[in-house]
Amino acid sequence: MASARATSSGGRQGSGGQTKVDGATILARALKEQGVEYMFGIVGVPIIEVAMAAQAAGIKFIHMRNEQAASYAASAIGYLTKRPAVCLTVSGPGVIHAFAGMANAQENCWPLIVVGGSCDQDQESMGGFQECPQVEQARPYCKYSARPPSLDRIPFVVEKAVRQCIFGRPGVAYIDMSGDMIVGKVAEQSVRFLQNCPAPPAMYASPANVSKAVDLLTRAKKPLIIVGKGAAYAGSEWVVRDLVDTTRLPFLPTPMGKGVVPDSHPLCVSPARSKALQEADVVLLLGARLNWMLHFGIPPRFNPNVQTIQVDISLEEIGNNVFPAVLLPGDISAVVQQLLDEFRRRPQQFQFDSSAPWWKTLNTKISENQKNVEGMCNDHSVPLNYYAALAEVQKALPKDCIIVNEGGNTMDIGRTMLPNQLPRHRLDAGTFGTMGVGIGFALAAALWCRDYAPGKRVVCIEGDSAFGFSGMEIETLARYQLPVVIIIFNNNGIFFGLRSEMWEDVADSDRTLTVPPTGLAPETRYEKLIEAFGGTGYLVHSIPQLRSSLQAAMSDTKRSSIINVMIDPMAQRKPQEFFWLTKSNL
Repeated sequence: MASARATSSGGRQGSGGQTKVDGATILARALKEQGVEYMFGIVGVPIIEVAMAAQAAGIKFIHMRNEQAASYAASAIGYLTKRPAVCLTVSGPGVIHAFAGMANAQENCWPLIVVGGSCDQDQESMGGFQECPQVEQARPYCKYSARPPSLDRIPFVVEKAVRQCIFGRPGVAYIDMSGDMIVGKVAEQSVRFLQNCPAPPAMYASPANVSKAVDLLTRAKKPLIIVGKGAAYAGSEWVVRDLVDTTRLPFLPTPMGKGVVPDSHPLCVSPARSKALQEADVVLLLGARLNWMLHFGIPPRFNPNVQTIQVDISLEEIGNNVFPAVLLPGDISAVVQQLLDEFRRRPQQFQFDSSAPWWKTLNTKISENQKNVEGMCNDHSVPLNYYAALAEVQKALPKDCIIVNEGGNTMDIGRTMLPNQLPRHRLDAGTFGTMGVGIGFALAAALWCRDYAPGKRVVCIEGDSAFGFSGMEIETLARYQLPVVIIIFNNNGIFFGLRSEMWEDVADSDRTLTVPPTGLAPETRYEKLIEAFGGTGYLVHSIPQLRSSLQAAMSDTKRSSIINVMIDPMAQRKPQEFFWLTKSNL
């Protein structure tokens, strides 16, 4: 039985003189050959041997507290590095827990490999331990799902999983490893390990279409560039910045497209987002999808006569919801360089006139919106509102820190109040709108910073409800000595909760009938949790307290900390600000 197996020692001499190697060792070595550096997961039957073999092969194993958080962390590594990390799960419930991260990574187009243990093959259909049709169940959440047909074919499946993850539209692969396959042995000489799958080749767009795109932008009265998460993932920041600086076209970043061109750039029109979308007549989409986050590209949020130019790595995405006037499928860096070269080939170098009526419209709206926000930022009354608290946080953040941001109002307002100056330095709920990603993302970012950017800080800003999804991962942060500053915006609920005095009114009643579905216990002392693991907690009610707490937390580079900021439960967005959804009853 699987539960009685001893830990495999990898390879050993067989009776025929041949060296034998077990499935766990083959899998770990194949992953290492493909450049996998990190494995996140929770061990148990039948995959304990896989985790040990991974460490023996030089893959860093991070033992998490929940498979969802493990899959979120592994996917964040994929986004930051463009190479997949592994989420390792036990069979049945473990794999199913990881589906949350698989779905999130697949929708966000991030590379991720999930390796799931499964019951022994000779026990299938018998009601084996945690028996589950995992290969089939995983298919809706990934690009590739397979179980190796034999031990010697494990490297083939691993290489194909990596290739599927990073080629074309990035995404997810699932590899199923039955218990008997993990501990089974085969002659080492029969195993052929494949070379490291290279990065995808750059694909260029049709020169004729590039010329059409430049013609369209040149004739536009109200042009707009939208910089998406795809541009950030592609590492296209230098050429996109060059395009913006050369053409002087206004640009609007999507939430995780922030920083490809710095938010502080004078041509950034984020403060006039709604006006820019509603009136633009030509929109250049750089790795940005016309999904719910961009209101599907349709009225009333977009000009009904808008013409789009779409640059995307995925042919299937071209024309989704709105068919573009010009199609530019290909690698974003390569295609933007084509556009830039075409602009420079024109007889007179094109620059959009800063005195044009379009710029006047945008600048007027920017000024108006900034004044509205300034009033709320300067309102330091207690309990605090989101804008005042986020303005103070923004002042304390290093310009090169990685910002993890999730929650309802905390994330939505944070997208406007927390600027990014560098690409891939913002991680949030993204396209799938997944709550609970925060601590897993922050842990992965801190691990990446430790190994590749020493001294860079990670700051995780999330709502109290969002923290509850994966809060126990603060023990994981402590165990691996990963310093993260966690700032919880505590408004006693989801979107809004009850004030303490209102809570007293329902204290003696049947709370299942009187506490609103959005409500959480008021003024919960979340900062006390981090103290159990050797970190420092701070309770904040006022701006001076927030200022001093931020200073202390940011100066501690050894331990994680939690700053618990009490927010007025009735505080909301500014009234005229659009919700992200096209329709909302909130």
